[in-house]
Amino acid sequence: MLQSAQAEVVYLYLSEMKRVALSVCSCLLSFLLFAQTTTPPFQQEINAFKKKDSLQMPAKHAILFVGSSSFTKWTDVQSYFPAYPIINRGFGGSALPDVIRYANEIIFPYDPKQIIIYCGENDVAASDTITAQTVLQRFQQLFFLIRSRMPKVPVAFISLKPSPSRWKFQPVVVEANRLIKQFLSKQSKATYVNVYDAMLTADGLPKQELFLGDNLHMNEKGYAIWQKILLPVLKQ
Repeated sequence: MLQSAQAEVVYLYLSEMKRVALSVCSCLLSFLLFAQTTTPPFQQEINAFKKKDSLQMPAKHAILFVGSSSFTKWTDVQSYFPAYPIINRGFGGSALPDVIRYANEIIFPYDPKQIIIYCGENDVAASDTITAQTVLQRFQQLFFLIRSRMPKVPVAFISLKPSPSRWKFQPVVVEANRLIKQFLSKQSKATYVNVYDAMLTADGLPKQELFLGDNLHMNEKGYAIWQKILLPVLKQ
């Protein structure tokens, strides 16, 4: 009887261990499948750029526009600057860490003669915990990454714009612009491009007529302001 009871205990123990092992294997398999099916943020957009490049690689030494949706939606940017060859690699919704993550795909392959950056607005809007100092540090990381590979290429940063839909973030936006301007003033071949002030009314409010219905993205009037301010900055 004792041996039978012991055998039953051993059998139950081994059965439980088998059940646990199967459960662990199942969880591990689910994790691996999930890892294989998920992709980093904006990977599809980056893949689209790479496919476009594989069909026809842009000429080197063009002016590279890189950043978030204010560039993504500037689909006719070349027509605003017909005398300058431009590559537009803005991808909507991106923040500075995203541009850093994909620098090897959307910056360095083009060997640009100048890099124009508009990014940081989505960083600010992502969370109330994002400070102007955070935006500065992220921009510095991107700037020094570019400098490490392209030390002589001029870099211009377009100030964060005063979007009506994100007006509550204005203090952070203004301070981030100030910090980045201050930082760039101490760097060589670096330019801060102030579009913020030109997009305000005399009362210091955003000019609504410059924006689409979402009060975030610009219409042709907004881009016309950017064109006028950017033109003297672009390199021949």
